[in-house]
Amino acid sequence: MDKHVYELLNDQINKEFYSAYLYMSFADYYEEEGLSGFANWYMIQAAEERDHALIFRKYLLDNSCPIKLLAIDQPDKTFASHLEPLEASLEHEKYVTSLINDIYGAAHDVKDYRTMKFLDWFIEEQLEEEANAEDMITKMKLFGGDAKALYDLDKDFAARAYSVPTPLAAK
Repeated sequence: MDKHVYELLNDQINKEFYSAYLYMSFADYYEEEGLSGFANWYMIQAAEERDHALIFRKYLLDNSCPIKLLAIDQPDKTFASHLEPLEASLEHEKYVTSLINDIYGAAHDVKDYRTMKFLDWFIEEQLEEEANAEDMITKMKLFGGDAKALYDLDKDFAARAYSVPTPLAAK
């Protein structure tokens, strides 16, 4: 595997674990605010991000590449409203999309078609992640100012259940 592609893939493991930490911090914020449904949503997001890190790890191992685990930064965001974590989530998902695109571009440059194929699932996943984040922002803007509507929205998010990502299920 090309050294640069390898480094980007290995670094993505760290970025995915950071995403899990970040989303756990969002869940903590919502728990403290009494919105356990939103907290549930973000704990599931955290689990998905952890799983994404494990998918990248497995891909590198399957390609006989060593794993170099890096320190995970502490999330440093604070929030003054229920909307702010949702907006931070969208911003973060756009950042992750740019990381995936960078890896794809590097793989394309060296004709690493296997890595490009591997990343196809993540490209689709990022489309879904950004759409979900935008939907949550829209709903909070529409309903977040009304206590009853916010309660109903929180109940909706409490119903979200974790499911194993496709690449992990296939292994």
